Amino acid sequence: MTNLLQPEPLQRAALAGHEHLDAASGGTPELPGLRKLIRESWQRSASLRANPDNPAAPLALDWEELEDYRRQHPLAAIMPVINKLLVQPSHDSGLLVAVGDEVGRLLWVDGDPALQRRAEGMMFVPGADWSEASVGTSAPGTALALGRGIQISGAEHYQRTVHPWSCTAVPFHDPDSGAVLGVVDITGTATAVAPHTLSLVEATVAAAQAQLRVERLQLAADLARKPVRRRSPAAAARHGKGATEGSLYRNSLQLLGRDQALLSLAGRTVALSARHSEILALLSTHKDGLSAEELGALLYPGEGSTITLRAEMVRLRKVLQQLNPEAVPGSRPYRLPLDVVPDTGQVLSCLQRGAHRIALEIYRGAVLPRSEAPGIVELRTRVSSLLREAVLTDGSAESLLKYAELPEARDDVGVRRAALRLLPPRSPRRAALVADLERLETELRA
Repeated sequence: MTNLLQPEPLQRAALAGHEHLDAASGGTPELPGLRKLIRESWQRSASLRANPDNPAAPLALDWEELEDYRRQHPLAAIMPVINKLLVQPSHDSGLLVAVGDEVGRLLWVDGDPALQRRAEGMMFVPGADWSEASVGTSAPGTALALGRGIQISGAEHYQRTVHPWSCTAVPFHDPDSGAVLGVVDITGTATAVAPHTLSLVEATVAAAQAQLRVERLQLAADLARKPVRRRSPAAAARHGKGATEGSLYRNSLQLLGRDQALLSLAGRTVALSARHSEILALLSTHKDGLSAEELGALLYPGEGSTITLRAEMVRLRKVLQQLNPEAVPGSRPYRLPLDVVPDTGQVLSCLQRGAHRIALEIYRGAVLPRSEAPGIVELRTRVSSLLREAVLTDGSAESLLKYAELPEARDDVGVRRAALRLLPPRSPRRAALVADLERLETELRA
């Protein structure tokens, strides 16, 4: 790897340094010297109240919490791949390799020892929060916000103490569900944003995702060959995600844009019936459980029958027993014994921390669109309306146009008008957008 600063990053950094103060203080949004994605990231950072003058990132997890959390995290299983492909080569190359979770908290930081000591000064350490909401523009946080790989050079960083550094980061997606599990980052000086570095990190992430998938398939095969002894709820709570399979999987439920949910448990995925999809959607969003009466009210329009519900639960238990006996719901109240992460929860979590771009990447359409269950209708409306509000409030023209492609936004005049206001006057996309608006407004008048 070369240590020479590449000309393009040098120019970006210089331009960013001249304009940083105005953008950070909420000044004019017109920053022509900055790359568009950096300008938008700074504006997001300012709206999230990130402070460019903070000397260091905040510590989100103390050492005891960190040890427990990363031992349970699905990315723990791929660290040998990261170590072999990135960490070991970085020790003598003036680079650091960091792996963070899906909300931007660093879980592992390794690499050049001298650089590690320097990085401690800005709290680029395990347990620190490097999301856009905390430190503003940085490769780990911005890659998560955008949902794709990115390189940040020097003064393009929002926080001034990070200006001597450059970094490249790529999000890590679950190979089964597609959900974002975390981010892989290379940090250092100019080498960290060399042209080949992004390709290197992308290739490493792809290899790690493939390895995670292989390990899951192997574990699933091993589990299928031997009987699984059902643990009591108390034993399950004691073991939690720390069990062998827990470090490999994030049990997931895909509800968005689907009439039948996809449930992934222990590396095995099954399509559920429409009714079972509704039941698991409701139980996965009510972690403390629901009584038969509460679940029935959320499941059936009008006056639901607890007898009908109990029959459905018997059938659902049979399905889950075959998939993973430890996932069979308890009763009184009905509750899932395993932590199942619905894709709706990921979207809401992203919106909560201001990451509407990654929420939009995860969002594949309305929640179980044909369901008429009152609880599902409420969840569908809440997720959809919060996403639309976030995109209208903070979204770029690109985000608005992406949102407009969703089935539920097919006739959304407000979103298209907002996109038209943000598009540059000479954008080639304006003509199609104007034609689309004229068609919708004609239909509304008819």
